[in-house]
Amino acid sequence: MTSYDEERLAELLALLPPAPRAWVQAAQELPLARQQVDGLVARAEADAAFRAQVLADLEAALDAAGVEPRPVVIESLRRRLAR
Repeated sequence: MTSYDEERLAELLALLPPAPRAWVQAAQELPLARQQVDGLVARAEADAAFRAQVLADLEAALDAAGVEPRPVVIESLRRRLAR
């Protein structure tokens, strides 16, 4: 493997095409979505009735929290609540 200095790496990175718009948008939304899902999980761990409600309709719970209920987010929430 060839070693490159920082300037050469910067030159090579500059040659890459820009990231797709959807990737950029997802990267911007991810921290807030993660924080909102963390809040749902914390609340569900502290409140059995809320946990049952969330498990009964994960999509509605995410929607109510302002998180787009994408399949990967739904599955992540399901796994976290299954512990």
